[in-house]
Order: sequence, then C-alpha cells, then structure tokens
Amino acid sequence: MRKASREEVRQAIQEGIIFRKGPSEPTEKSNRVKTKAKKKSYITGAHGSASARKKAAIRQARSNRNKH
Repeated sequence: MRKASREEVRQAIQEGIIFRKGPSEPTEKSNRVKTKAKKKSYITGAHGSASARKKAAIRQARSNRNKH
C-alpha cells in the first residue's frame, strides 16, 4: 500500500477528500461480445474445443426439436 506524503495528508485535512464517480462505459464498445459463449465460433463449435462442439450439437438438437 502506498504511503501518502505529508503534503497530501495536509491537503486532505485542509480541503477534504472528494470522491468522484468513475468514468462511464464507452458507448462505442457496447456492441462488443463480452463472453466467449456468445461468439459465433464458440456457439457453432468451430474453434476446435470438444466441449464447444458438444454444446453446439445440443443447441442444434434443441433448435431442431422446437421447430416442429
């Protein structure tokens, strides 16, 4: 943990500490995929993982079952 200098401590005592709200999420990145499970290659099982291929097969079977 960083130690505050005497000047920082003096300034905090005299002027107070201001807590500001953090920066908001950038709007341009809101369209990005945030989890691996939502990516097209993961959903279709194309990236080579055995578990992804198995899950893709289950999703496909569920999709085919619901069409009838």
